Amino acid sequence: MGCSKAEAQEDSESNQYNEERSLCLHSFSDLSHVSAATFMCLLKDCYLYGTGKATPKFKILQQQVKRALHNAPQPGPFTYVVQCMYIVPLLGKTYAEGFSHMLISSLRHLKSVESVRKDFLDAKYLAAQLILDILASIVPHEERILVKLLEAFDIELRDMAHALYGTELGDEDLVKAREHLKQYVQCLMKSESYVTAVNLITRFSIQCCDESFLTKLMENNHFEAAEKWAVFMGKEMICLIIQKYLDIKMLKSANELVKQHDLTEEFPDVNYLYKESILKKLAEKGCWDIAEVRAKKETKLLEYLVYLAMEAGYMEKVEELCQRYSLEGYVNSLVPEEICCGSDYVDLKKLILEDIIWVDEINGLLNAISYIEDCKIIGVDCEWKPNFEKGSKPNKVSIIQIASDKKAFIFDLIKLYEDDPKVLDSCFRRIMCSSNILKLGYNLQCDLHQLSQSYGELKCFQSYEMLLDIQKLFKGATGGLSGLSKKILGAGLNKTRRNSNWEQRPLTQNQKEYAALDAVVLVHIFQHVKGQPQFGVTEGCKVEWKSHIVSRVKNSRSPLRF
Repeated sequence: MGCSKAEAQEDSESNQYNEERSLCLHSFSDLSHVSAATFMCLLKDCYLYGTGKATPKFKILQQQVKRALHNAPQPGPFTYVVQCMYIVPLLGKTYAEGFSHMLISSLRHLKSVESVRKDFLDAKYLAAQLILDILASIVPHEERILVKLLEAFDIELRDMAHALYGTELGDEDLVKAREHLKQYVQCLMKSESYVTAVNLITRFSIQCCDESFLTKLMENNHFEAAEKWAVFMGKEMICLIIQKYLDIKMLKSANELVKQHDLTEEFPDVNYLYKESILKKLAEKGCWDIAEVRAKKETKLLEYLVYLAMEAGYMEKVEELCQRYSLEGYVNSLVPEEICCGSDYVDLKKLILEDIIWVDEINGLLNAISYIEDCKIIGVDCEWKPNFEKGSKPNKVSIIQIASDKKAFIFDLIKLYEDDPKVLDSCFRRIMCSSNILKLGYNLQCDLHQLSQSYGELKCFQSYEMLLDIQKLFKGATGGLSGLSKKILGAGLNKTRRNSNWEQRPLTQNQKEYAALDAVVLVHIFQHVKGQPQFGVTEGCKVEWKSHIVSRVKNSRSPLRF
């Protein structure tokens, strides 16, 4: 049976493609007669082939390059890579940095191979010459690639002098080479390429900066480079950077340097200050149990933890710590006026909340739902006991809070579910699936996911209508709901009880007030901004809030438009 001209042309093109592919694969399997230029062109063609995503393709190609460098590149893999590095910029900016990184990183596993040791030593001179060409802007590589070359080829001052002045080197040639490199360092500093400058300074022992350079590094947030340069300069500069860290409250970095360089005598308080800072961060997150463990029964730290609890107005935690560690004397020694008990926080009195109602039986549930059904806008939040074991599942949701601007209901889900799950399901479906009630939350869909995981038999947490996630309206705000409250209402939320035991019964009055506040504040934030026709996600970008109202019915989510 004969074939058409089109089919013959197609077969011809297919054969040509297979021949080219075979040639490419053969080239990768034997580099002995493949030039660096040809190899780089093949590398680019391989990368362009196919429709896969860039990152997986890059990783696969990197593995191929590692294998290929074992296949007899002449005169050796290190020299071959340097030759390739001269070709890479010709492929264009799209490929230059990625391919350069691929080539250099592929040499790592070859350093320990004895058979290529001679090539590595010979290639150091060529790599040094390439580095000089990059510094002189003859070969346009990124500065990060220059640093990688210095590290991959273990370039020393003698290698740079060899590239500059030849093989017969005297001490004066090393001095000249250092002065030559110093000029490049000064140019880098003028162009504010501080990290590259530090790499050259420390590798080639170039003295050209004073403490003002340290200030510049830190002002530009180059802390790792600042530490590297300070260590190169010696103890006096290390002490200076530690002091600067202390001034800007970077206590962890200061503490690490003190330990690394045995400077406890010079900075005796740094370790304690660092421990205090850890406790403060944990307390702000409400991780009091972890904070107590970190204090490790050190009296001063435990006293500081008590102070933090008092400052946050968390008096039940104060009593608990005092009883456990006999710290009543410390508490009595404090001057109450010196402790700010939550004055910077929103409280329920300011929001004029009429009542907080605890609901743990069916009649109370029915009455609460009847009240909520008459509300146009409600705030919704929930709490569960924290689980600090890594990799373990979250605990069951313990309570759900629903609030109007006047009343807050706290539902004991654990007990209500045990008493009558059908009635609980029916009641909450009346709220969650109502198209007449706007339900406000902060990352509420995450809470609903947790609710559905905790109470999988209930359908009330799997479908909803008229849900508005306040978080999505204020993506530029930081600090969670507390930060948003501070931005809109002028004061944040006291989050110290966030990780308390929400399964204990009865909850303390402070726990109830905390839980109620998280729901009611959503209503007040919304009321504060709803009068504006539009309010923004970020500065200069306005979004109509109604477009963010969503519903999900029978596991399908679709935005409701108005």
